[in-house]
Amino acid sequence: MNTDEINIEELKQDSDFLDFLKTLEVQMKEESSIAKGYQLLDAKILMGNSEDEINDIFTFLVSTSFDKLGDKLANNLKFDIKNSEDLFTARAIYEHAIQLFSEDDKKGAKELFLALTHTISDKDLSQSMLIHTAIVMAGYSFDDFIDKLVDNNIETIDDTSYFIQNFAQPNDTLMNMLEEYIKEAQDILSKLEGAK
Repeated sequence: MNTDEINIEELKQDSDFLDFLKTLEVQMKEESSIAKGYQLLDAKILMGNSEDEINDIFTFLVSTSFDKLGDKLANNLKFDIKNSEDLFTARAIYEHAIQLFSEDDKKGAKELFLALTHTISDKDLSQSMLIHTAIVMAGYSFDDFIDKLVDNNIETIDDTSYFIQNFAQPNDTLMNMLEEYIKEAQDILSKLEGAK
C-alpha cells in the first residue's frame, strides 16, 4: 500500500476534512460557484465517492455554467479568464463541448465552441475556440481532431491549461487550411455582434 492510499483513507476518516467538504458543497450551491464545484469534484473523485455523487456535481457544473453563459450572451459580456469563477465556467462549457464532439454531436459542439469564441476575452484562447469551431464545421471526427490536429508532443503540452490550445500546425496555418469554415464562423459571430 503506498502513502497516497494511506492519506486518502485518512482523509475519509478526518472529520475536519469531511466538514470542509460539506461547507464547500453548501457554498457551491449558495454562491452558484463553478470554481468551488470543481474543487469539490476533485476531492470527491480522489476519495472514490459514488458515481451518483460525482454525477450530481457534474450536473451542477453544466447547468450553472449554461446559466452563466446565457447571462454573458444576453448582456454582451465576456469571460475574463484571469477571474477564477469565469475561468472555471468557461472550462465547464468547454469540457461539455468536447464531450459532445466525442459523442459525434457536432451541432452541439459547434454551437458551444462558437459561444466560447464570442464570450472569452483572452484573444489567444478565443482564437483557439474559433479553430475548434472550424474543425467541427469541416467535418473532422473527434478521433482525427485528437490524433491529427492536436499537438500530442508531451514536451509542448501545457498541463496547466484546461483548454486544448496547442495544435500540430501553427494557428495561422490551420486557419488558412480551414479558411472557408473560419469565415463562415466569423460571419455567424458578426451577426451575433450586430444583434446587440
